[in-house]
Amino acid sequence: HVQAVESGGGKVQAGGSLTLSCTTSAITFADYPMAWFRQAPGQQREGVSCISHSGDGTFFADSVKGRFTISRDNNKNTLYLQMNDLKPEDTAKYYCAALMYCSSSWLLIPGWEDSGWGQGTQVTVSS
Repeated sequence: HVQAVESGGGKVQAGGSLTLSCTTSAITFADYPMAWFRQAPGQQREGVSCISHSGDGTFFADSVKGRFTISRDNNKNTLYLQMNDLKPEDTAKYYCAALMYCSSSWLLIPGWEDSGWGQGTQVTVSS
């Protein structure tokens, strides 16, 4: 069981900023690339950004490139997502996940799909 715990969401106006955090203690955090996903009502979960296990490699979806920054602190087993210049279309519940690799294509670690997802943290952006 590798459930993550996400936090930091909230309600902001367009142009505002939020920083999300994610922790998970059931895996060796520093060994895995990590990612942020989001899911809006009625839509499929989509990948937002990922980061290599060491933090020296990142990838961003085109929709957030230049506005979001992903980082991690392996000493604290914590993943972050700094979100600036938020837009109404960023409204969604945000989740983190551990990956097999972080590149233009992603693969969740075995077991994450079934038991790894946390409750997520809601981000709501008003226009």
